Amino acid sequence: MSSRWPAALAALTLAGCGAADAPEPVPTAGPDSRGAPAILTEPRRDGEILVSAEASPQSHGPYRFDGRYRARFAQFAPEDPNLDFTHEAPFVVELGPERPGPRASWIKLFRKAAATGEKTLEIHGRHSVDVNFGDFPYAVRFTPVSR
Repeated sequence: MSSRWPAALAALTLAGCGAADAPEPVPTAGPDSRGAPAILTEPRRDGEILVSAEASPQSHGPYRFDGRYRARFAQFAPEDPNLDFTHEAPFVVELGPERPGPRASWIKLFRKAAATGEKTLEIHGRHSVDVNFGDFPYAVRFTPVSR
């Protein structure tokens, strides 16, 4: 065995020291992150559609919609749970057609500088949930509404 072998083994052993003591990274999005909104953490009910991500733009789906839905969004800043979103860029969400094309149309859902928003609307067919703009982690939840 070469005289360098024990030195290399010692260096590797020392390099691993302290790694177990490193703090677990804080999630920056998702239900376990600091400041996660209720629409992201509450259990999903039958027929609900929930999408979330750390950043935009993102396209989710397509999903099949058939009826009346309460659409809600929430965006949050894990590094500053008290952030005032009225001074931030608007959060922009549309429902896109399953197959985009020259005659396809989008349904505008939200364009709002706020931490939360909601609306109730009739939706039928297969649509993607297109989050076109937002500077923070977000969740969008669609809950079927009985008539």
